[in-house]
Amino acid sequence: MTQACAFWIAEPGVGELRTETLPERGAEQVCVRALYSGISRGSESLVFQGAVPESEWPRMRAPFQDGDFPAPVKYGYASAGVVEAGPPDLQGKGVFCLYPHQDRYIVPAEAVIPLPDDLPPARAVLGANMETAVNALWDAGPRPGDRIAVIGAGVVGCLVAALAGSIPGTQVQLIDIDTAKARVAEALGVAFSQPEDAEDEADLVIHASGHPEGLRTALTLAGVEATVLEMSWFGTREVSLPLGGAFHAKRLTLASSQVGMVSPARRARWSHRRRLALALALLRDSRFDALISGESRFEALPETMTHLVESPQGALCHRIVYGTHA
Repeated sequence: MTQACAFWIAEPGVGELRTETLPERGAEQVCVRALYSGISRGSESLVFQGAVPESEWPRMRAPFQDGDFPAPVKYGYASAGVVEAGPPDLQGKGVFCLYPHQDRYIVPAEAVIPLPDDLPPARAVLGANMETAVNALWDAGPRPGDRIAVIGAGVVGCLVAALAGSIPGTQVQLIDIDTAKARVAEALGVAFSQPEDAEDEADLVIHASGHPEGLRTALTLAGVEATVLEMSWFGTREVSLPLGGAFHAKRLTLASSQVGMVSPARRARWSHRRRLALALALLRDSRFDALISGESRFEALPETMTHLVESPQGALCHRIVYGTHA
């Protein structure tokens, strides 16, 4: 029997590596050896801290999660690896899977998405984030020529801004309080602004900062009859908003976006698998390497997760490296 090592949240704020015995592989399953995984800082930070509201436990389950919230739980969904054993058409292929942080795992063959030939596995760890960004733009419905403000230059906000900036005629500003994010915006080919300098009268405002103040800023930047799309998830935190003032006079629309379901704008024709395959295809652009802000070994993941939660400043996607892939 094959042994594997996995990262578990033993209790809120405490992570550990555990050895597991993999089951025997079935004919329609694959054994994947992980090369890299990515830490999705927004949701994984909340899970690590035990801050998922009990009402959301069923909806927050990851596809291959083990255990239950708040802990002990094995959580994550950004693994890129190579198929060591499986159907002939997948044998030796690089793949992406919505699997937690684990060095080897067995899943149904249909659960992995083959990587495009020109997508490095090291960049593919952004797959789940890109899928979220794609779904958000389907929800938002940007149009050529729109003035678009994206608040929050985390990984998802940066991906949304980059995709929106590729729409003909759009004017996109990526907004964040951290001026160091200006370098990332430049690498992605979009304008950067701090909140106090951002242009208002936007046709569309997308909020992805994870902070209530960012959502309040979003309402001030929206033009008449504009849409504010909320992508942040606040866990157990409550958020108060200034819905007096110009909110009604400007007839603003405040809408939500969440990747768990395919956007209604595409749901009749798109499956989750097709959407994820699109996300991976979009990641062939080397500009997105700018979103990898750090890297560490899998063996150090318990300490790494604690550090990222306690000192998140400047972090984008932190990449975990397995085996000999330094």
